[in-house]
Amino acid sequence: MPVRVLATAGPVADCSQAGKLIEGLAAEHLIAYKGYDSDAIVAQTTRQGMQAQIPPRKNRKQQRVWDKDLYKLRHLVENAIRKIKEWRGIVTRYAKRSASFLAAVHVRCLMLWINIS
Repeated sequence: MPVRVLATAGPVADCSQAGKLIEGLAAEHLIAYKGYDSDAIVAQTTRQGMQAQIPPRKNRKQQRVWDKDLYKLRHLVENAIRKIKEWRGIVTRYAKRSASFLAAVHVRCLMLWINIS
């Protein structure tokens, strides 16, 4: 699986880089929080054949429809990422090579999976 890393020269809003992150992504739904509610992101997800499950901002003139039940699954993904980040070697990026880092993430995921099964 290819890993995409975005390097920027300074502080940049996440939503301005989202297009690059989801480019070429194949999925049924894109689940993101309100900060990613922009016409450009919603249009790109539609062009890629996905449905945007992003709650609309309050200041939108035309509120979009989104699946609240599906959006609740975002919490599970965030909890899983939090659990992976609890491992110090991953957070501090001790591994110098990307292959070693990915192996550490796989080991941590395996440990989490063993604990819940």
